Amino acid sequence: MPMSAPVIGAGKLVPAVHNHPVEYRRVYVWELPVRAYHWINAIALVALCVTGYLIGAPIRAFYAAEAYQQYWFGWVRFIHFFCAYVYVFNFLARLYWGFVGNKYSRWNAFFPLQKAQRQEIVDVIKADVLETKLHGPISTGHNALAGFIYFFTFLAFVAQTVTGFALYSSMSNSWMPRLFNWIVPLMGGEMGVRYWHHVFLWFFVTFIIVHVYLAFYHDYIEGRGTISSIVGGWKFEREKSDD
Repeated sequence: MPMSAPVIGAGKLVPAVHNHPVEYRRVYVWELPVRAYHWINAIALVALCVTGYLIGAPIRAFYAAEAYQQYWFGWVRFIHFFCAYVYVFNFLARLYWGFVGNKYSRWNAFFPLQKAQRQEIVDVIKADVLETKLHGPISTGHNALAGFIYFFTFLAFVAQTVTGFALYSSMSNSWMPRLFNWIVPLMGGEMGVRYWHHVFLWFFVTFIIVHVYLAFYHDYIEGRGTISSIVGGWKFEREKSDD
């Protein structure tokens, strides 16, 4: 049965009848490699942030026991280094998928090259940040502002990787860290490298908090399965409306 609700019109309440409810269609947005990248990256990044903080500021309460009775700091460093390798190779896989994936995961989705994308950035800032207008058309994949921010996040991934392996190069004979030992003198020594590595740690902590908040925020205001889409891959796209 059609649903009705009273609305104000010509000084009196008039029933508003909706004979044709809004229709949605399922759209396969996030392919399996993209979803796998997201969750592997999320786990590795959280582990890197936690262990990286502990490496920079160890918990002194654990020093009460004898050294031979514990190896907790060694485990912290091992987890940090292991997750760093996972993080790097997972990112390389995502770089590849940006060339062969669907239109929602390709690299042109991260650059506002078209006028419509640049206008969408302005609209999203007005709606989500300044709250001076209602939402206009909603993108099925990343909106243009989110895609552009993710591009800068990818650059931060690269910077964090370079500074991390540069620090590791002084204590490792492995070929991969040694590729970055020239970074240390370039940045004025290990203190300079460590400083920027620490700065990017807090960049990612901030990014994680904002990213999780906005995911739930858009899931709530859009109602199109934003949260579930990164698990199953499907979103719901508005197809028809008589509003």
